[in-house]
Amino acid sequence: MSNIVRFGLFEADFSSGQLSRRGVRIKLRHQSFQVLQALLEHPGKTVNRDELRQRLWNDNVIVDFENNLNTAVAQLREALCDSSEKPRYIETVPRRGYRFVGDAFIPPAEAESPRTRARLVVLPFLNLSGDPAQDYFSDAVTDEIITSLASVAPEKLAVIARTTAMHYKGSRKDIARIARELNVDYVVEGGVSRTSDRVGVNIQLIATRDETHLFSKKYEAEMVDVFSLYDSIAEALARHLPIFSDRMNRNTLNPGQIRSKPTHDLTAYNEFIQGRFEMGKWTPEGVAKAKMHFEAALAHDPEFALACDALAELYWYLGFWGFMPSKVSDRIGRFYVLRALEIDPSLAETYALLSCYPKQLQPDQDLRYFDWPVQQKDAAHARKLNPASPLVRLRFAIIEMILGRTDEAVTELEMALETDPLSPDLRAWSAQMLCLGRHNDRALEQAHQLVELYPVNPMAHSILGFVLNALQRYEESIASLRKAVELSGGDAPAVLGWLGLSLGLGRHTDEARAIVERLKYMATLRYIPPTSFAWTYLGLGDIDSAFSWMDRAVDTPDRMMAAIKTYPFLDPIRADPRFAVLLQRMNLEAC
Repeated sequence: MSNIVRFGLFEADFSSGQLSRRGVRIKLRHQSFQVLQALLEHPGKTVNRDELRQRLWNDNVIVDFENNLNTAVAQLREALCDSSEKPRYIETVPRRGYRFVGDAFIPPAEAESPRTRARLVVLPFLNLSGDPAQDYFSDAVTDEIITSLASVAPEKLAVIARTTAMHYKGSRKDIARIARELNVDYVVEGGVSRTSDRVGVNIQLIATRDETHLFSKKYEAEMVDVFSLYDSIAEALARHLPIFSDRMNRNTLNPGQIRSKPTHDLTAYNEFIQGRFEMGKWTPEGVAKAKMHFEAALAHDPEFALACDALAELYWYLGFWGFMPSKVSDRIGRFYVLRALEIDPSLAETYALLSCYPKQLQPDQDLRYFDWPVQQKDAAHARKLNPASPLVRLRFAIIEMILGRTDEAVTELEMALETDPLSPDLRAWSAQMLCLGRHNDRALEQAHQLVELYPVNPMAHSILGFVLNALQRYEESIASLRKAVELSGGDAPAVLGWLGLSLGLGRHTDEARAIVERLKYMATLRYIPPTSFAWTYLGLGDIDSAFSWMDRAVDTPDRMMAAIKTYPFLDPIRADPRFAVLLQRMNLEAC
């Protein structure tokens, strides 16, 4: 038997007694690993409980065998995101033992099996203009070269996504440390200078193993040729990678398949990249500025598909977080997402965004919410267009989550994190999906990492508070959610709803009721999602009021109802007949 066995996203190393997922070690107790090893040594066959007892404890050791074995198996399933009801890996054979039911294989020797795809990161290009107001342009150059490089030869080159790359903006970390953190083979770095009609880009390609400079060059072009410049740089970088050093591999480059020029109007492009820069801040002020820039881009070029996509994403964000009613944001956002696809039907991430919007049969009809088969179809088409896109995987995972398939959603997010490991959105969703799937230890670990990476991001503290609530650690949950409210400026209704829930469950009744009054006052000034009231009343134990507000949430509809099938705090009321009605109204009763 080989010392290493792989299954799904996991790898078990028998020699070291370690389990890892995508190269990241998973904490697992000795007995749980021994159970896993015993099952992997006999895949598809039942390993009875007596065999496991002999393996884990010899005859001279007196233990409560039944309870200890059950605990070891439960911890193993937790580490694998598996469940006894729907096992993917560990199946219980009643009154006998356990069986490994996944697909396990022994990898070839490392010398015979080099990594099939090299990994590369494009670090944020320096703004060489001396004007901080030009940062948006250097960020745009970074983004465009990432996109172009990712299109050159995706079967041989994995390019780290922009959200992770941008995490290193202004960082003083050296190449060796970045290489270790991202597990990359190559780094691209450089700088950008710009005048009114010309752009200059300095680049260098570095092999991380010995920090050898493989390629460096200064490019200059007229602004009107900026898109051709990006593609030329990407192709030159690819051709200087050792994986493309011979003719056969060079022939696999697909410069002709690099995306077409997004717009012929440089003013529109300038507005668009400024909007994307502001949107990336994810602050109320940033979103408002982004909206103006994207609309200005479309005013200059009505055929600018990416500007339409950006507005569609912006309106989805406003509706999801409760900054405006979904019936308003969805009608506007759906218009833009369909317009983007009308202009360019090849946009995979836009198709994935379409899956997050409700269906509309005719222009004059109301939107059809909760039409999950149609939304699944759109998400599947997006995956077909670009299965490697982290954003496509995220949006596919959201649909899986809504349908209650949290383990499938976790798997999608883990694969997305492979090329975008520092994305705050992916990490936040991953922690939440793990929590919804009752993998609380891993969810808590993810949430703490999220806060460490993004200590001033309100979403990070909100997710940590959500996970701590599921663990019934209410005082800690309240502290995290208070921090999230503070960082969000005090007026994020969704976060206030989670805080009200934890305050109520933590027996801070007066403070929870104060949240209700605060929400009522806010509702006289603006739209407040009904779930913010529902969760707070649920924390207070006022079940009738909670159901009343959840009914309104379905009518709205309120996006925070999306995880109704899996929210841990809803478990105590799932047997209530009114809960079945909610599922039926959302077309989720049979899912």
